[in-house]
Amino acid sequence: MLSVFAMTALVAAKAQDSTKKAATTISGSVDAYYRFDFAGKGNNLTSFTNSNNSFELGMATLKVDHSIGKVSATADLGFGRRAAEFSYNDGGSLASVKQLYITYAPSSKVKFTLGKFATHVGYELVDAVANRNYSMSYGFSYGPFFHTGLKADISLGGKTALMLGVANPTDLSSNTTAYTYAIAQLSTASSNDKFKAYLNYQGTSSPDFKLTQFDLVLLGAISDKFAINYDGTIQSRKFGSAKAESWSSNAFYFNYDPTSKFGLTLRGEFLSDKTDLLGIGGSSLFIPTLSANIKIDNLTIIPEIRLDNAKNDIFEKSSGAATKSATSFVLAATYKF
Repeated sequence: MLSVFAMTALVAAKAQDSTKKAATTISGSVDAYYRFDFAGKGNNLTSFTNSNNSFELGMATLKVDHSIGKVSATADLGFGRRAAEFSYNDGGSLASVKQLYITYAPSSKVKFTLGKFATHVGYELVDAVANRNYSMSYGFSYGPFFHTGLKADISLGGKTALMLGVANPTDLSSNTTAYTYAIAQLSTASSNDKFKAYLNYQGTSSPDFKLTQFDLVLLGAISDKFAINYDGTIQSRKFGSAKAESWSSNAFYFNYDPTSKFGLTLRGEFLSDKTDLLGIGGSSLFIPTLSANIKIDNLTIIPEIRLDNAKNDIFEKSSGAATKSATSFVLAATYKF
């Protein structure tokens, strides 16, 4: 893939047309929230909402896209706790870099991307403005956040496409291990775009470590007001000669928008981690989350109620005793420009 990328770039450079016009777009977002755990103990095991009875800043983002001819570049910066948790392996100025990549499309059928880019795995995204629920699923929180590497997006005709790539291990901007990961995605859509499907993969294999993750995202628009989406993922890890262990998440998203200014999303997630591979108590969980989206121009206000139900006692009551459930409330605001 590296050889093909270099060869196609060389051919394009010889044929570059100096009359081509450049285009630059700037976009961004901000978000903030208040979270209250009814037990007063926090009881948060997912990303980006690690607080209790406190007003918190989420993230400010600034994204710059520049293109000319067949090449383009993107710098996507994030500032705040959400950005720091997203780039948790990075320090210094790198912690502010959510995405940074260069693309080259030698034809309308093929596009190469080199750099750091948000993962293709899963349904939810790091930017709060892109999600209808403010709190994150377990599937998002314990899956990959981003990849740093080289990928090729290939059109297979119609609305079907294939992505293939190689990258550093999950969430590493600089590879400090002996492993290289393979990443892939096969996507398709109906002719009217009301149904879309994405089959995602990441994995690596060596004598002392093996990781495999498959993820399926299905998007279905039942009508202009109602949609049902699904994200199912399973990840397996094997260390040396030990037995392989796995965890899985299945999340359903029911979206209802009676008007353009108001919508509701019910997320129901089922998490299975019986061998405690994720380090959260070795339990099975069911997590219903109901969020409202109140839209005022570019502003979205999100009141949310969430109930985490576990098979084991992995949460805390106000008295300090262990319990199987935790209830929390979030009031969030997002703004995009």
